[in-house]
Amino acid sequence: MNQTSQETFLGHPKGLFILFFTELWERFSFYGMRAILVLYLTAETTDKLNPGLGWTSKEALALYGWYGMFVYFMGIFGGAIADKWLGQKKSVVVGGVFIILGQFSLAVDSIMMFYSGLLLLVCGVGLLKPNISTMVGGLYPKGDSKRDAGFTLFYIGINIGALAAPILVGYFGEKVDWHLGFSLAGFGMIVGQAVFVFGGKHLKAVGNLLKHSPTHGHLADQSLTKVEKDRIVVLLLSFLIVIVFWAAYEQAGGLMNLYARDSVDRFVFGFEVPTSWFQSLHAFYVVLIGAPMAWLWLKWGNMGKESSAIFKMGVGMIIMSISFLALMGAVYDASINMLGKAPIYWLLFSYFLHVIAELSISPVALSFITKLAPAKYASLMMGAYFAITGLGNKAAGILGEAAQEAGEMAVFSVIALACLFVGILIFLFVKKLKVISHGAEDDITELSGVEG
Repeated sequence: MNQTSQETFLGHPKGLFILFFTELWERFSFYGMRAILVLYLTAETTDKLNPGLGWTSKEALALYGWYGMFVYFMGIFGGAIADKWLGQKKSVVVGGVFIILGQFSLAVDSIMMFYSGLLLLVCGVGLLKPNISTMVGGLYPKGDSKRDAGFTLFYIGINIGALAAPILVGYFGEKVDWHLGFSLAGFGMIVGQAVFVFGGKHLKAVGNLLKHSPTHGHLADQSLTKVEKDRIVVLLLSFLIVIVFWAAYEQAGGLMNLYARDSVDRFVFGFEVPTSWFQSLHAFYVVLIGAPMAWLWLKWGNMGKESSAIFKMGVGMIIMSISFLALMGAVYDASINMLGKAPIYWLLFSYFLHVIAELSISPVALSFITKLAPAKYASLMMGAYFAITGLGNKAAGILGEAAQEAGEMAVFSVIALACLFVGILIFLFVKKLKVISHGAEDDITELSGVEG
């Protein structure tokens, strides 16, 4: 990572806040589109006010799964392109342009433009997402205890964008015109790119092609040490956790989205909550409890308790399991309700547990990668993480499709058991994984030149 003396704000490099606002608007674009995608696909073509494509739920969830997989899977190519040819900074700019073109393609009422837009979004997110996350880690020198806090702030930025998007994009898309919703997501991305370009003076030390880096250029052609190889093994094993987590988490945009529309009593004091608004719940909860969660984990660690990244991921998987138990409660409650609808509080509670799990896994994993990944493969490993996220998204789509025949209770049960199983496995092997991490989280062992 490229890091030199930098101007600070609130104790963090000013560049963090440029990346904060850039990612905020990129996520506004992404989650705005996600909030209305399956709803647009399944809306009737005969709807005179706001026609959709008239797909079945199964067809829509299948596309959602494929899109989710490819949009993140492309991250591995985006990371490789950054490491070898463009550098992280240029990759973010090019990726942003692709996303803008993709969103405005979706705004055109044409099936060809629809598929073209999805393709552009896949390429754009693949270039932007892993590289902007890697740049966050590059702002901090090795051993800086503020790195994890920096990622937490960055993650809050992500979720402010994710909070606003389903409300604005969702409302105008669902209630006015689907294509207007897609265009609003595009304008959000324009704002994000402007922030990144005009804030570039605070990012001069990071995001450059490694071989041109004044501090790490010598690492570009060096072979990996044993310590680096061991740490890559740990990262790859952690990615298995990530697949299961995202397969569960991404039910929110697919199966849970349709479940909220069809099987939840959404009336609150006589007002029917738009289905797309539930997509803001994750982000609302993150913004609400993100900082307290970070503080609690810090206090836990300072008390001498186990607080490694792997352990946090295990806790997150157990909590995710409980969240799907809550959804099973919703299905049961609906089955005994005369109207066949589940009370809204089940969904609110499940989303809350989703977020506690998310905060124990997602930002932790991002920081973990910047600690363990060799400098020459920094973006590639971050891209691999997002590629694995893509596989989790595809698995989410498959599970959503299965629910159309097996029923929600069966699918929610399988997810709950899978998350519980993975969580238990993590607790059993956490000590061994810490050993082969060679003290990366304690910042004791240097990455280069150590054979250990």
